[in-house]
Amino acid sequence: MQGLPVTLEDSIGDILRKARLSGGMSVETAAGAAGLTEEAYSSMELSGQPAPGTRFLPLGTALGLAGPRLQGLAQGWTPRSVDISAWRELRVITTEGDGMSVNCYLIWDEVTREAALFDTGFEATPIFAVIDTENLKLMHVFITHSHGDHVAALPSIRARFPKVRLHTSSKHAPVEHRNRATDFIMLGSLRITNRDTPGHAEDGVTYVVGNWPEDGSHVAVVGDAIFAGSMGGARDQLELARSKVREQIFSLPLPTLICPGHGPLTTVEEEKAHNPWFL
Repeated sequence: MQGLPVTLEDSIGDILRKARLSGGMSVETAAGAAGLTEEAYSSMELSGQPAPGTRFLPLGTALGLAGPRLQGLAQGWTPRSVDISAWRELRVITTEGDGMSVNCYLIWDEVTREAALFDTGFEATPIFAVIDTENLKLMHVFITHSHGDHVAALPSIRARFPKVRLHTSSKHAPVEHRNRATDFIMLGSLRITNRDTPGHAEDGVTYVVGNWPEDGSHVAVVGDAIFAGSMGGARDQLELARSKVREQIFSLPLPTLICPGHGPLTTVEEEKAHNPWFL
């Protein structure tokens, strides 16, 4: 996974389409800002391949995106690869379904073997495999938001571990499972807190894991609040989504590892410098 060629969750076309639709802009207007024909611009959105001659600086201005960062993505920017062995212990588990890939994360204390799962993805089988191989005690399941791709395997998880404690910001969940701003959960020596990050989803929440051995950087499990080089679609909640990322994620230390729901791992430092959604 890390070490393989990096594929971002959103292509340049995905980003342009999200921004254009969120702003209610026509293809004609976007194409004009980009200096392209409507056909060439539409092809770029659809294919994800930058069109020759695209004027990314004025296009970014028109769409409310950072033009130089758009150009960087078009030229092939990806985040630096991450060696997750620096965090003991953290595993990325990626499953496939409904034409997409989704990440979930298993974190545990290396001494007590107490473990927490962050989202579930589509399939429980690879999660169970790590739990069994590492002889873990699954204590908690933390849900970043309740979209189907992030919770599809939850029934299977709860069937095998009926005493596992569930954490969510969904207002539809029983009150004992709802996150509170003052919550902190100890997982052996690891400390887990939460920060509200709605926008992509009403119940969006980011979980921050600290107190890693050997002073490892914080880990932020963000769901779809932000991706490497992009963010989850938010349509009419775009400004809320952006402001929450700035306030709740970009306020974390620069080396903080960002674990998104889709795409590769990244850091606060990388996204503050390169993500075109943030000027």
